[in-house]
Amino acid sequence: MPAPDLVTAELTLTGRITTASNATFLGSIGDVAVVYKPIAGETPLWDFPHRTLALREVAAYLVSQAFGWDIVPRTWLRDGPMGEGMVQLWQDQDPAQNAVDLVETDHVPETGWKPVLEGQDANGRMVTLVHEDSPALRRMAVFDVVVNNADRKGDHILAMTDGHRHGVDHGLTFHRDHKLRTVLWGWLGDPLTAEELDGIDRVSKGLRGGLGRSLADLLSAEEIASLAARCARLRLAGRFPAPSGEMSAVPWPLF
Repeated sequence: MPAPDLVTAELTLTGRITTASNATFLGSIGDVAVVYKPIAGETPLWDFPHRTLALREVAAYLVSQAFGWDIVPRTWLRDGPMGEGMVQLWQDQDPAQNAVDLVETDHVPETGWKPVLEGQDANGRMVTLVHEDSPALRRMAVFDVVVNNADRKGDHILAMTDGHRHGVDHGLTFHRDHKLRTVLWGWLGDPLTAEELDGIDRVSKGLRGGLGRSLADLLSAEEIASLAARCARLRLAGRFPAPSGEMSAVPWPLF
């Protein structure tokens, strides 16, 4: 049987993700499982223009494609039962894996993990937020700096069985002002690899061509200019940045 047309074939809702701050539904297009976020269900925010979060999710996918790292699952705009919205291919993550975790401070692994911050849990025990030290997660951290991700929670990282890591929930991205809030601070100050620098170069080149033209339908000219500037600054620095500004460097909640 031929695959359904993901843009025009009927989108059927099968459930709702009630923990999301914006209206988020599970659905299917034929046999293809998807996530659907209608623009009409977006909660107004004081610092992001209203009715733009779905557009930013699609823009994040396009930048992910330019990087060439398959971070963001395929994402597109289309009509649905509640009007136009963002649709993304559903990913079945591995429940046995966690790319980000909270562990007792006395039991932080010596290798393979990066500590981010310490605090007390509800029982007064000292715990540490950690994330895995892997090339896949490093690439996601680079991606987040470039798209200015203001909401990289632990649960926004999907650990796949084969070791790949997908990032989801990119509505709070591409702000013209610095907004980076992420749990992926473990490589602070570390030099970027040649692969990571090449990825930034691909995005910068794309912004001067097809990527830039595609983003013009999704973001403002000022936001695209800020995106290009972030690429240039990160490429020049050649290392993971440190938190800056007065706002929190991590999202809340962390997961």
